[in-house]
Amino acid sequence: MFTSPTAAVVCADAIVVAVRVLGIEVRTGIHVGEVEVRGDDVAGLAVPICARVAAHAGLSQVLVSSTARDIVAGSRRRFADRGEHELKGVPGRWQLCTLVRDEAAIGR
Repeated sequence: MFTSPTAAVVCADAIVVAVRVLGIEVRTGIHVGEVEVRGDDVAGLAVPICARVAAHAGLSQVLVSSTARDIVAGSRRRFADRGEHELKGVPGRWQLCTLVRDEAAIGR
């Protein structure tokens, strides 16, 4: 869990960049929602939504729900629309967006 959605986006992007120079590519997904802390675990609908968003991400991609994107508006982060998607086990269709970064920053 993070103190803000922007912190989550910054962390996810830093992980993607850090491991990519090692030849490793990861998929990351971010959603914002209520969770219940149970000891060392978290529960709530936001948890499977986040997992499903990550499942739609491409390699070395930070994918966010439109909920997260809307909350980080004004943070100087840019996102590209990835359209509506069904998230397995989650009702409705979800608008997903990918973080747009300077590709030179990750050594392409």
